[in-house]
Amino acid sequence: MSADMVQIFSEFIGTGILILLGDGVCAAVNLNKSKAQNSGWIVIAFGWALAVTIAVYIAGINGPAHLNPAVTIAMAVEGSLKMSLVVPFIIAQLLGAILGAVLVWLAYLPHFEATTDKGAILGTFATGPAIRNYPANFVTEVIGTFVLVLGLLAFGANKFADGTNVFAVGGLILAIGLSLGGPTGYAINPARDLGPRIAHFILPMKHKGDSDWGYSWLPVVAPIVGGLLAVGVFSFM
Repeated sequence: MSADMVQIFSEFIGTGILILLGDGVCAAVNLNKSKAQNSGWIVIAFGWALAVTIAVYIAGINGPAHLNPAVTIAMAVEGSLKMSLVVPFIIAQLLGAILGAVLVWLAYLPHFEATTDKGAILGTFATGPAIRNYPANFVTEVIGTFVLVLGLLAFGANKFADGTNVFAVGGLILAIGLSLGGPTGYAINPARDLGPRIAHFILPMKHKGDSDWGYSWLPVVAPIVGGLLAVGVFSFM
């Protein structure tokens, strides 16, 4: 297998693990009869931070571990990723996200059957706004992803002991979740939202309801904008 294919596969596996653990904590908190039901936002924020940490460790063995199309596009524009890998990375990330969401469904299958709240089921897979205001929601996702990408670029410019930079990435995700996640659920990653939303659409869940495609464009477009803005700002630092 070529070096490029190894990196592409790493993005696929890493994003799958990211969504398995990240949407997994959402399932644990949202679904009926889960032992973690109603354990709250702090659990979700910590769960996602640890999901990113573990997924980056796994994918980082043989690749940059972007696990996020917004990061991939930003890094290509910044110059640390060759442009020929952008589309393959994004496809791998999206497919990995779909796989991760399917695995969450399998892991919590009896709990999906026991849950009739359509919002709780969709919230296990994809993000949604606390107050539906598209301009405000867009700005929130831009800001969150701006902080994410600027942080990643800053980490790359600093020195860490081997392997410890991943903990900084996890801390960054935790900070974004706790501080900026309230309005929209902090997608900050097009694959993280779109892949599981596709899984929600295709999986045979009798109580699932609508996949909210009217909102689905926002957590795809806004993170890309936020990432590009971060690259622009970082170029002056």
